[in-house]
Amino acid sequence: MGHAVLVDPADFYSGIVVDAYARLKSNSFDADRYRDFVVAHGEPALELGCGDGQPLLDLCAEGLEVEGVDSSADMLERCRENALRRGIQVRLHHQRVEDLHLERRYESIYFAGPTFTLLPDDRTARRALKAIWRHLVDDGRALIPLWVPSPTPEEELGVCRSDDDGLGVEVRYTPLSEKTDPVSRTRVTSSRYERVTATDHQVAEREWIIHWQTPSSFRRACAESGLDVVELIDDGTGSAVTDDSTEFTATVCRGPER
Repeated sequence: MGHAVLVDPADFYSGIVVDAYARLKSNSFDADRYRDFVVAHGEPALELGCGDGQPLLDLCAEGLEVEGVDSSADMLERCRENALRRGIQVRLHHQRVEDLHLERRYESIYFAGPTFTLLPDDRTARRALKAIWRHLVDDGRALIPLWVPSPTPEEELGVCRSDDDGLGVEVRYTPLSEKTDPVSRTRVTSSRYERVTATDHQVAEREWIIHWQTPSSFRRACAESGLDVVELIDDGTGSAVTDDSTEFTATVCRGPER
């Protein structure tokens, strides 16, 4: 058996967690949404939190000039493997979003899904927004999906989800406990990941931190980071956000340097 490992939030997706994510993830990213954004606002484009390559590789396969960045070396290695398997050329960068320092600026920058909520606190979120400001061209745009999570249902805590690949490798995920702090807008889920074969049983226990933004807190963070909010749209209604919106998408641009 393994033992609990405390990791920096930026390194959460490492080791056996990468295997579990690839095989147990319940979400998928609609490539059309991001393709339309890049086509509308221009290339080169940059995908933040590209992970194992969805939707990045789909856009590259269509000939769009999109680069990817992720804080997880293991995720980037999986992305390279996926790209090689599909015969796709892709340019990847191993950096944290909040410390982003690339050699060029981009017409379009986007997060794949609500990856922005993985930034663990407001200070880190503001640093990430400032990094976006630095890497956008003067008339560029950035797309940032946002999400206000609900608590994990009590009946799901302690319940294992698993997948067996039919080749003798099983991965498991179990949410163990959870704490939510509405003041800091943070949900912390203690989770166990396992990789089981006939001869080995690996375990990693991680704290999955979700730090969410409300429409008002996001507008404030952008203002403090030099970004102007072009629009803030409720994903469910397609209209402007309200205080009750839980899934919404921001489009931002460079404002005057502050």
